[in-house]
Amino acid sequence: MTESDPVLGRVVATEKKPNTPHEFHFWTALDAPVGIGTIVRVESARAVGGVLPRIYGVVTEGFSYTDLQTPLHDVLGADGEPGASANAPTDRTEIRLYTAAVLRHVPEEPLQPVPMGTVHLASEADVQVALRMESYVQGSATRGIPVGLYRAGGTQAGVQLDADFLLGPEAAHLSISGVSGLATKTSAVEWLLSSIFAHFPAEKGRVAAVCFNVKGPDLCFLDQPAAQLDDADRAIYDALDVPAAPFADVQYFAPWTAKGGQLATLRSNEALQDNVQPLTWGLRETLQYAEVLLNKDDVDAKADALIDFIKERVLDQVFTDELLGAAHEVRTFSGLDKWFYEVIRAIEGRDRGDTWRTHHIATIRKVRNRLSNISTRCRGLVTDDGTVSDLPFKAFTDRTVYVVDVANLEEDAQDLVFARVVSQLREHLERRDLGVEHVVVFVDELNKYAPADGPDTYVRKMLLDIAERGRYLGLVLFAAQQFRSQVHRRVVGNSGTSLYGRMDPDELATPGYQTLAPATKARLATLEKGQLMVRHPHFGQAVFVRFPRPAVLTGREGVERFPPAAELALDAAVTRALRRLDPAITLAWVQDAIALAGDNEDDILRARNRTLQAKPDDVKAFFKAQLKKRVLAEPARRGPSALRAAPEGDPYG
Repeated sequence: MTESDPVLGRVVATEKKPNTPHEFHFWTALDAPVGIGTIVRVESARAVGGVLPRIYGVVTEGFSYTDLQTPLHDVLGADGEPGASANAPTDRTEIRLYTAAVLRHVPEEPLQPVPMGTVHLASEADVQVALRMESYVQGSATRGIPVGLYRAGGTQAGVQLDADFLLGPEAAHLSISGVSGLATKTSAVEWLLSSIFAHFPAEKGRVAAVCFNVKGPDLCFLDQPAAQLDDADRAIYDALDVPAAPFADVQYFAPWTAKGGQLATLRSNEALQDNVQPLTWGLRETLQYAEVLLNKDDVDAKADALIDFIKERVLDQVFTDELLGAAHEVRTFSGLDKWFYEVIRAIEGRDRGDTWRTHHIATIRKVRNRLSNISTRCRGLVTDDGTVSDLPFKAFTDRTVYVVDVANLEEDAQDLVFARVVSQLREHLERRDLGVEHVVVFVDELNKYAPADGPDTYVRKMLLDIAERGRYLGLVLFAAQQFRSQVHRRVVGNSGTSLYGRMDPDELATPGYQTLAPATKARLATLEKGQLMVRHPHFGQAVFVRFPRPAVLTGREGVERFPPAAELALDAAVTRALRRLDPAITLAWVQDAIALAGDNEDDILRARNRTLQAKPDDVKAFFKAQLKKRVLAEPARRGPSALRAAPEGDPYG
């Protein structure tokens, strides 16, 4: 023992408060720097098996005692005057007694009650041993992911998570809980992703993140530097060796608005459009997950059978049938509606029966009604003409964040996006052709997608599957929710790591928190922003850490610095979209092309969508041909003015 390692207190055990292998008590001087969450070390002078044991614990409760039997004795001693106690001839004897939960025994065996001994504040090295971090943060093959700084009693130590237990394969998934606004859940996930990208070992493979933005502009500015980082934040970044910089590679995806003039995202400022891409799906992509959008009370087993028949026998192939006569090739919602029309017309036009291939005409009409309105209900996301603009599922890149902005979509459309994107990630990880080996999927408001009660939806079943089997594939769920108790137990139960910000007192009263000491729950209810309680498989008990403000622009500051653009008129919106591919395109040229198309907005938007999938050299083939096709086919109806020459400055002549 040295002067720099003074005795803080002594272990004490009584008949009423005995020590156990998992809990012990110790007293300290009145001015000892000890509080709830402080890590301490116990040294015993009695050897066990020839070894002097060391026990590490974290303080979970504190008590203060005097020699009074009852409060009445203190009242009498002060003659009933509260101020008189300050001039009392004799100070009352007072002690501080603390309860600590055991983090680790060294050696681990035999596991015995904590012996009598001296108590010391844990040093930085002690924190590593107490939390079993030395097995993955020391040596050449380190795999530690910094989560924050432990600070107590003058000790500062970095707390790191084991990458094998955060991203797999040993364990996986992370759950973060806390009240809205005060728990900084989104900020904690942004910080942890920065830490993962900075420290995840390259030999373990490539890693990327897919984040669903479900609230306003929360995740819309991850590639922009923070408006302000104070010295305390930068000190934490330096201490944990994480660059205090925004994400270097971020790709944004958002559906079009219902009008189609611009993307449905608050990241619509002209200065931020370089990495924003449309998210649109056609019939093939949507029908595969139709059950997400269809009401099970309305679509019965007969309807399901017809939908399966369409998926397997009709979609994306040449379909022939004696009743229909001509062959049909269904690739779009428009084509599907035409196919339904021909089937119903053929059934009504014959003399025998109301069924076709065992499907009753009433079922066919019902399925037609339910499927045909999907492109209307999800307008902007789902296209009639089959245009597809999707995430690069076979070209994910290392340390890249892919943000899918669904904040402005209806609930059904959000479910469709979530179900399809996550399912595609899982399928490509199974085939090992995604481009990365590990994907972190961040979902906020998990109470909505995987509630503890309610109907067993497709999305909830998928989340349960990820939580239970995703770690074998490298598919990792980072979930945030206000109320952990309202999330399905199989989701939170399979989360290897749990973070807690400031908690609601009513939430802390639920059964899931009964293992926490009253003092720990009281601290959780009053945590400041930037503080978290962390549970991790290597940690014997939960510990408190502090993390820095993320080095990215917050959503509120982002919309102030980059105000969202007002939705443009059709001609201006199409011009802006196409100029990203070919700067030679002018507003006058687009206006003339729109005039030639007969002001049919659906034709214009279809042409725009298809053009955005093409290379710049293909603009002429996609755009001009699509817009003029109807005019050239029907010159008599449109009149000679429709065939006027292109105006001056037409980039394609």
